[in-house]
Amino acid sequence: MTQTIAAGKGTTQSLEMSPKPQVTWNLVLLSIVLGIGGTFQYGLQVSTISSPSEYIQKFINQTWLDRNGFPLHDETLSLLWSVIISIYNLGGLLGALSVGYLSGRFGRKKTLLYNNITALLGATVLGFSKILGSFEMVMLGRFLYGVSTGLGLNVHMIYTGECAPQQLRGRITITSALFAVIGKCTGLLLSLSELLGSEDLWPLLMASSVFPALIQLVTLPFFPDPPRYLLIDKGDKEGCIQAMKKLWGDRDHKAEMDEMLAEKAAINGEKAKSVVELVCNRAVRWQFLTLLLVYGLMQLVGINVVYFYTYDVFYNAGIPSAQIRYVSLGMGITELLTIGLCAYMIDHVGRKALLWKSYSILSLTLGTLTVTLSLQKNYSWMPYFSTILIFILLLSYGIGPASVSCTLTTEIFNQSYRPAAFVFCGVLNWLGLIVLGFVFPFIVQGLGSFCFIFFLAYCLVMAIFVFLFVPETKGKSILEIMEQFQHLNFGGKKKKTDKQTDINLIFSTRFSTRF
Repeated sequence: MTQTIAAGKGTTQSLEMSPKPQVTWNLVLLSIVLGIGGTFQYGLQVSTISSPSEYIQKFINQTWLDRNGFPLHDETLSLLWSVIISIYNLGGLLGALSVGYLSGRFGRKKTLLYNNITALLGATVLGFSKILGSFEMVMLGRFLYGVSTGLGLNVHMIYTGECAPQQLRGRITITSALFAVIGKCTGLLLSLSELLGSEDLWPLLMASSVFPALIQLVTLPFFPDPPRYLLIDKGDKEGCIQAMKKLWGDRDHKAEMDEMLAEKAAINGEKAKSVVELVCNRAVRWQFLTLLLVYGLMQLVGINVVYFYTYDVFYNAGIPSAQIRYVSLGMGITELLTIGLCAYMIDHVGRKALLWKSYSILSLTLGTLTVTLSLQKNYSWMPYFSTILIFILLLSYGIGPASVSCTLTTEIFNQSYRPAAFVFCGVLNWLGLIVLGFVFPFIVQGLGSFCFIFFLAYCLVMAIFVFLFVPETKGKSILEIMEQFQHLNFGGKKKKTDKQTDINLIFSTRFSTRF
């Protein structure tokens, strides 16, 4: 005997009638373990490289002098330092390219465990570079860090999206953004000269990623793979049930199981899609466009450019240069608190509202900041106004693109397209960092503060795009979200060439029993 249910509305009604899921300790602990070895490492590496730059360049010059008997030319030293900076991004690009294959081949958990070995190798190489007198080891260590970060960053976001129950998906997935900022704040704190930011201790600072890697390597084996991955990708129903009970508590999970079975039936055994299929398939055209604009091009928000200007703004505001690093730490803490606020709001306000409103505030603030920066030498009070605007930018960025884009990416694709989506946006993000690193100095040199106009235009376009075209995903199943995008992809016409859009699914009554 069988019964027919709708994968969209029927699943939602079932979820609404089921008890509201509570955040369990195991789910919290898993989020922490994933964050420590995932996006935390990215934030840590971003913030620890600038403070010891003077000492590392001095080490390179001294090493060259000891080997060859003459010092490096300034141009050669600058080139070697540029290689040390950029090789991290190249490693990140390689790591991002491997996300789809490795996470599908070994699973989410094993991929992260193996990834920690790469991080440990990078930390070891960097930690012994000064003792062994090899600046080449600094380059190798940075490259290994990049590979580890590029892989771990994306697998972490996939893992959190697949281990969260539907009604807690926003709150759980936003932890990936939260731990990136925690990593950044930790790096800024460790970089203080009172701690590890000194000439003698910079190798320890650069090797600090060894601790989060070890923590995840030891603790992650005690947690299961994501329930959604176990059921849909591996076909392991019993493993999925055990994972749900361990992560979501010992209650009735029939509604969540039905929703995952609906997605599994819609996919109908299809293997993970490639990036080429993601780009070319009309059935996910608007999802791909949303991914490209919201997450892939997020560097165009201009937050890194804002950080570039903070030193001049704070210095002109009368803050002593020796104290500016503490203000920068305060900026990181502000971003952390903002993302914490977003974690509370995202499942109440919704993704769409947070995004388009934050983009609107960003565009308005960037326009005002362009004016204040160009006039700050003419009016003594203008740097203070610019300082306020910088903190408004941080608040808007943290509560919008920095947080919501990670959640949205996990929600707008089903299980077969999700790995390819993270490969694509990961590669685009690392390419953006590389290109921006090379092009940005010339843009600033040519346009000065007026370079913000480009970022203003992007934020304004994004506010309009999200408001008009991106559907709200809060509290909806993956198949419901796909059905919403179906109307955009095919102009409201029913299209069943792609199996992810089938909504009439047959389930045996054996799935109606409690487990």
